[in-house]
Amino acid sequence: MAQYIGILTAGGDSPGLNAAIRGVGKAALGHYGMEVIGFRDGFRGLAENRSMRLTSDTLAGILTIGGTILGTSRDKPHRMLLGGKRQDMTDTIVEHFQANHLDVLVCLGGGGTQKNALRLKQRGLNIITLPKTIDNDVFGSDLTFGFDTALGIATEAIDRLHSTAHSHHRIIVVEIMGHRVGWLALGAGIAGGADVILIPEIPYDVEQIAQAIRRRLRSGRKFSIVAVAEGAMSVQEAATLAAAERRQADATEQEPKTRGKNERKAPAAKRGSHTLWLARQLEELTGLESRVTILGHLQRGGTPSAADRLLATRLGSACADLIHEQRFGVMVAARGEGSEPLPLEEVAGRRKLIPMDHPWILTARHVGTSLGD
Repeated sequence: MAQYIGILTAGGDSPGLNAAIRGVGKAALGHYGMEVIGFRDGFRGLAENRSMRLTSDTLAGILTIGGTILGTSRDKPHRMLLGGKRQDMTDTIVEHFQANHLDVLVCLGGGGTQKNALRLKQRGLNIITLPKTIDNDVFGSDLTFGFDTALGIATEAIDRLHSTAHSHHRIIVVEIMGHRVGWLALGAGIAGGADVILIPEIPYDVEQIAQAIRRRLRSGRKFSIVAVAEGAMSVQEAATLAAAERRQADATEQEPKTRGKNERKAPAAKRGSHTLWLARQLEELTGLESRVTILGHLQRGGTPSAADRLLATRLGSACADLIHEQRFGVMVAARGEGSEPLPLEEVAGRRKLIPMDHPWILTARHVGTSLGD
């Protein structure tokens, strides 16, 4: 029977992390009589063996607090920056896992964390992960904790921007987080009544957006709200990126031995500046003054919503159940009102994109929202 649990939070901070730590900890301590050790600042804390004992007193009062009491970082076990150089700290992590007599390591994080957790599983460690990210893009999970809180914050921001847009007859372009997926922008755009929603999954034509805004002008609506995910791109940008990815794939096939050492990702467009460019283009094409609001890290902060607290707590409790059953090497995926353990091999390296027939996409189109295509 598992007795010693290690737990860490990795990647970006997210509302609900403390609720998840509490869910795992209280179920493990109170229901199963296990011991829980928290590692500070993600995988770096495990590599440096910086830990804290999690007790009932430690976990008291953290349910409603944003961020994470353990701290977090984006460090990868196999490429950790130490002394100005990238080093593989996997062996050290394995040593510290064993030195702390851990039976399992629980990793709370998003897509990158799932990949790092799988690497540690492949080194023989017992691993369980929980899906955390405001982007809601972890493959295999209906929801990720952090998403609902961020959705509420972004929606409230759009609500508040309506009055300014209406009063000054302006286009307000509001940038919402989401480099690779548009769940947050799409959900907040629909909930906030945005007139245009731009997401990475649907490359946009700026002239199509301008036409939608001009149609509103002709009908007497002298303002528009444009909700844009930070990773949204034009048709031209998407074509350029796709060509770069094809060239990279061809190079990888021709020189397989260099893969890993020289592997490069296709260049991503600079966010923020892209949104400013879009606002200027719309101003020129429509004759309406435009303003940009970039929500940024505001979407990550503050008290987690009731829905995120509930989701994080029940996934954390389910995690303790799986540890008791000694079911390792899985992610605790949200499935309806329950959960399902998914093998890390099925999750790592995959991203949950918005399908084009998703109800949110259909709803946006049915109520007349332009998606830029």
